[in-house]
Amino acid sequence: MDLDETSALIRDAAERAAAYHANLDARGVAPTAEALAALASFDEPFPEQPSSAAETLDLLDRIGSPATMATTGGRYFGFVNGAVLPGAMAAHMLATAWDQNAALSAMSPLASRVRAVASRWLVEALQLPRGAEAMFVGGATVANLCGLAAARDFVLAQSGWDAAADGLIGAPPVTVVVGDQAHSTIAKSLSIIGLGRKRATIVPTDEQGRIIAARLPHVNGPLIVVTQAGELNTGAFDPFPEIIDWARERRGWVHVDGAIGLWAAASPTRRYLTAGIADADSWATDGHKWLNVPYDSGIILIRDAALLRPSMSARADYLPDGELDPMHHTPQSSQRARAIDVWAALRTLGRTGLAELVDRCSDHACRFAAGLRAAGIEVLNEVVINQVLVGFEDEATTERVIARIQRSGECWCGGTVWKGRKAMRISVSSWATTSDDVERSLTAIIAAARESK
Repeated sequence: MDLDETSALIRDAAERAAAYHANLDARGVAPTAEALAALASFDEPFPEQPSSAAETLDLLDRIGSPATMATTGGRYFGFVNGAVLPGAMAAHMLATAWDQNAALSAMSPLASRVRAVASRWLVEALQLPRGAEAMFVGGATVANLCGLAAARDFVLAQSGWDAAADGLIGAPPVTVVVGDQAHSTIAKSLSIIGLGRKRATIVPTDEQGRIIAARLPHVNGPLIVVTQAGELNTGAFDPFPEIIDWARERRGWVHVDGAIGLWAAASPTRRYLTAGIADADSWATDGHKWLNVPYDSGIILIRDAALLRPSMSARADYLPDGELDPMHHTPQSSQRARAIDVWAALRTLGRTGLAELVDRCSDHACRFAAGLRAAGIEVLNEVVINQVLVGFEDEATTERVIARIQRSGECWCGGTVWKGRKAMRISVSSWATTSDDVERSLTAIIAAARESK
């Protein structure tokens, strides 16, 4: 392709993207059966010859766009999936055109500088300790993995063991303490870093999913404690001061899984939920949730970034060794410049805009809860941030209600199991959700509940 053809293709893609967003409110949240059936058009033999990039883009838009889940609209509440902010989306498109490899500052001075600024802004916005650093990875799972790997190496080093150099065979046993409602990514991360899914010590939680600090175990030796800011069903926050004091008495590392709730620290009205959280050692969150940036935007924040290096650094004669190069602080070598999306979102929102986004989603969740209770529908949690947990008469009824809501196209809510009970979860995470979206969705949910009795 020559320069003119390339420019025309980029403009065509931008116009199609704009048209997609302009039509979101007029379509159902879930794709129609016809749109899903049309996906068979993609199942063609591998082409023998090159074809037109413009024709390929047309096929992708014509068949693909109607078959998407409208997660970037205002009425998707199924998982904690934030919509993409216009500013972050535009920056993402430009950054894709730049095609920067953010692994090393030598590869992209731009990406390095933007990461440093985005890191500083995040630390300020989330009220974390001065000097903490943010690294950008492929989602909250990887962010949790990074924090736990740093924790493993640190607590073993206190016992004289170099895990990064010598592995875990023969190492002192590490006690990992988690609540019984810890997110599944914690078990997955423990498995990957060699500490085992089944070896964690499980602590009971209360009716909202908060660790009961009085039930913390008697332990000795290397210790990692995993806490939670924003339980994925209820939005509840662990009692950080009590847990962190307990861990400090035992020289333990405290990691915070804050994929959802860490953003509450950016809101003056919700910040009380995160009291004491800044005294932890590492924090994981997800930019695609409440910050509403594109996917693949996990963030690991750590009090001392140098503690990521033992496990994460890459060593070769041809590699430069910048002090905070992402290649030496994250699992990936080559990596896109994720920090650009985050920087663009933070710069366009500003401190007050970020707080307002958190508050608006939380207020919408409270309105959902009030409207459902007024209709005689049970709300199972204390709605403190963006999560609403809804109970119906029995499991069969719950499944029927969820299916009716999803089929209606008015909104999309998903199912979960809470303390052994089938329930429905409403997660309000999108900047695009309006009060009208909430009322329209409430009407659909209440109607589905009445029709399912």
